[in-house]
Amino acid sequence: MTGTVAAGSWVEIGAVVLAPGERAPQVPEDTRAVPLELRAKGVLAAPARIGERAEIRTAAGRRLAGTLVAVNPAYGHGFGAPVPALADVGREARALLKRAADAGGREDDP
Repeated sequence: MTGTVAAGSWVEIGAVVLAPGERAPQVPEDTRAVPLELRAKGVLAAPARIGERAEIRTAAGRRLAGTLVAVNPAYGHGFGAPVPALADVGREARALLKRAADAGGREDDP
């Protein structure tokens, strides 16, 4: 996207929170070698261009500042592959809760 992004747009900012030399000594060496970066999404407080410093208000109401990196950012997370051992957990939990409710809330009653 080129041009100015309007205030009130849903955007993502980024910022370096700690440079590599500022990382804690107990952090693993490969982690310590890279900066700790912030990525946050929110509503743009004032017009800005991609690559410029910008301030946002997050959904939780926090005000954060950083470099404007995206407009209408997509959510790129996932939950990974299914875990077979967890396939029946919901059904089993519902059965346990029903049994407890049928026993008057006391699971240990005969």
